[in-house]
Amino acid sequence: MYVIMMQGFKLNKTITAWSSIAENVFVPHTEQEYERLVEILDCFIEQVGEDETHPLASLMEVIGVLIENYETEHIPELDEGL
Repeated sequence: MYVIMMQGFKLNKTITAWSSIAENVFVPHTEQEYERLVEILDCFIEQVGEDETHPLASLMEVIGVLIENYETEHIPELDEGL
């Protein structure tokens, strides 16, 4: 086994951490995956709220960005004239 370290980056530690959260943090490719992320974000909002110092605040932000990117690509904007 090898350890890669680049300016404090520890690959093996990252692999271990990622394997435990990968099923909940992912790029959504389907509507079902998108809806799953929305559910996860709702849970984070209940737990974290607006507390920017909460340990999960940055993870909540990442999930929000993943949702926003999906919406931008896959959900058409409503016509403003309606």
